[in-house]
Amino acid sequence: MTPQGMVVLISGGGTNLQAIIDGVESGAISQPIAAVISNKADAKGLARASRAGIPAVILDHTAFGDRAHYDAALAELIHRFDPKLVVLAGFMRILSADFVAQFEGRMINIHPALLPEFKGLHTHERAIAEGATRHGATVHFVTAALDDGPNIIQAALSVTSSDTPDTLATRVLALEHQIFPMAIEWFLQNNICMKDNRCYLNGLCLDANGYHLENGTP
Repeated sequence: MTPQGMVVLISGGGTNLQAIIDGVESGAISQPIAAVISNKADAKGLARASRAGIPAVILDHTAFGDRAHYDAALAELIHRFDPKLVVLAGFMRILSADFVAQFEGRMINIHPALLPEFKGLHTHERAIAEGATRHGATVHFVTAALDDGPNIIQAALSVTSSDTPDTLATRVLALEHQIFPMAIEWFLQNNICMKDNRCYLNGLCLDANGYHLENGTP
C-alpha cells in the first residue's frame, strides 16, 4: 500500500500543528494527518489533535534510558502509521543519525530564522542582539546535522527598531503558518524532493535559500 498523509511530531503548544490541521480541513493540504506524536504529556498541541479527531500519542522521552532507545521506539511508532511525510512542528529534540536515516528525504522541519543564520534556539533574541535587519522562517528537509538540511522555502521580513524578541516572534510565527502548509502540500503532491543535499521544486534545483517570500509574497 502506498504511504499516505503525514505524522506530525510536537513538543509544545502546536500553533504550527493547528495551521496544518486548518490546511487539511480547508483542502489546502490534500492528505490527512495520520497521527500527532509528542514527547511531552503536557503538550497543548495534543488537545488540538484530539479536537480535530486525530490520534494523539504520547511517547515520553523521560521513560527511556538514552536517546538511541527513544529514537528507536519513535521510529517504530511512526512506521505503524506508514506516512508519506514526517513533519517536525516544534519537536524539541535532537534526532539521532540512525533515526534521520530512516526518514531522510521525507521529513521536514520549520525553523524560526533564515537558515543558515541562527541555527538552534533563541533565534529572535539573537537576531536583535546581532543587529539583523532581516529575519524570518525556513522550512527545510531534515538531515543528521542540526538545522542543516536543504532549504525548501523561506519567508523574510524587515526587523524594525521597535521590535522586541516577543514582537518579532509573533511576526515570524505568522510567516511560519503561511509557508509550512505550502511546503507540506508541495511534498504530498510530489512537487519537491531532496537530491544530492539540494531541494528540487518541479524538477528545478533551488538555490541554497530555497523558494523565497519577502514579507509574505514571492
